[in-house]
Amino acid sequence: MADPTPVIDDLCAESEELDLLVAELSPEQWRLATPAPGWSIAHQIAHLAWTDHSSLLAVTDQDAFSREVEKALAAPGDFVDNGAEEGAGKPPARLLAYWRAGREDLADALRAAPDGARFPWYGPPMSTASMATARLMETWAHGLDVADALGVTRTPTDRLSHIARLGVRTRDYSFGVHGLTPPFEEFRIELTAPSGELWIYGPENATDRVTGPALDFCLLVTHRAHRTDLALCAEGSDADRWLDIAQAFAGPPGGGRPPKGAAG
Repeated sequence: MADPTPVIDDLCAESEELDLLVAELSPEQWRLATPAPGWSIAHQIAHLAWTDHSSLLAVTDQDAFSREVEKALAAPGDFVDNGAEEGAGKPPARLLAYWRAGREDLADALRAAPDGARFPWYGPPMSTASMATARLMETWAHGLDVADALGVTRTPTDRLSHIARLGVRTRDYSFGVHGLTPPFEEFRIELTAPSGELWIYGPENATDRVTGPALDFCLLVTHRAHRTDLALCAEGSDADRWLDIAQAFAGPPGGGRPPKGAAG
């Protein structure tokens, strides 16, 4: 069984990097609009804090988490936005402190989880490593939204390996959420990491293949960029279709980002 410590460490590092972006913002900057319609920087951080709290309940208090699931089922189209809206209404200092405390508590709980533990979630149950990976993916993706609002370009790191692996593992889910039958055969995926290392998934003799920068693949599967703006290449009709629908997150696909230069 894989040791979850590396991904928990990378989750903490990703959170710290985002923290540096927002720690000294003025109240006006917290209200800056991000690429997510209707969401300010405060909404982005509030969403991360809300999801960290839900994750902590899933790990430490499953009865309480079940009640959160019931709330979600009662308002399936609104519960995520409602959580973000509630947190965004807090004064920035309180919101920042709440996010910091919650993510620290979650990291501690994940490190203390017994080997082989599985936790309930809004989708299938998750292992410790899967929970940490999902939180890292969201922290990175929403951190990009914050950076966009501030006009900052973040330097990618090899922490993307966790998100890339998640994007590969969710291939069949991406087809299913669109009502499509997943391909039977595995794909060959070759991604160039920020460090220059080659990350490889799938059999060498696979007919369908995807190649390109790992950063672009992670932007694609988190819906932070449109496929036409990315340097990803697909060989085979199934792989080509996948790049149009790939997503590493649970829930409906959403609209995604429009191509650069598209009329808004």
